[in-house]
Amino acid sequence: MQRIMLKSKIHRASITRCDLNYEGSITIDLALAEKANLREFERVDVYNVTNGKRLSTYVLYGERNSGVIGLNGAAARLGEVGDLVIIASYAVYDEEELKNFKPVILLVDENNKIKEIR
Repeated sequence: MQRIMLKSKIHRASITRCDLNYEGSITIDLALAEKANLREFERVDVYNVTNGKRLSTYVLYGERNSGVIGLNGAAARLGEVGDLVIIASYAVYDEEELKNFKPVILLVDENNKIKEIR
């Protein structure tokens, strides 16, 4: 049997920009993306804690250590600068892989700097 499990999560990041005229996606600080094991163009779900809206999109890397979390294209209509979001990625695991499974959870501060890795 295979199961879809949470692979990684960036918890309560702050949106730093919204760009309606961009091609689309979510821009994530490269340092955060690397720590969260997120690859460029990987699908992620974004849960807006502030307004309750949810979306699925893909990752684009932003400048390393910039703290950028940017909603682009149509996604820019689902949040505002300052909103808190949870960015989650999922993967398919078999039962053998689940024996040592542990998702990566990044807790960030108000500047999107890592406070804790769980």
